[in-house]
Amino acid sequence: MAKVLIAEDEKDLLQIYDQAFQDDGFETIAVENGKEGLARALEEHPDLILVDIRMPKMNGIEMLEKLRKDPWGKSVPVVMLTNLSGEQEITDSMHLKINRYIIKVDTTPIEIVKEVKTILSNIKNKLEQNFSNQ
Repeated sequence: MAKVLIAEDEKDLLQIYDQAFQDDGFETIAVENGKEGLARALEEHPDLILVDIRMPKMNGIEMLEKLRKDPWGKSVPVVMLTNLSGEQEITDSMHLKINRYIIKVDTTPIEIVKEVKTILSNIKNKLEQNFSNQ
């Protein structure tokens, strides 16, 4: 199954997300800050990254800006998790090629897992279609 990195500074929420993904068969990497998230992402190359905007040591936008400078990191799918719903936060993260922007308080962990599965399935289908057209 796919490997997902979850970068979330709220420990209880991180544990809930981590368990939801593991219960659905995902391999997970759970980190509590952007600095560790960046290091683990570049080291372990997860299939998708879930990242909170507001985190200690390095916020989610800074983490993704650095990630997108890496040859591998520039194309990894990313889901932004946040409780910020202002247009500025969305604008600040969209230039980083975010696949989905999810407001945590409006979305259950099971819905987030479902959304990640849809994103990964769509990417797989697109790759298979591109391969078959060659």
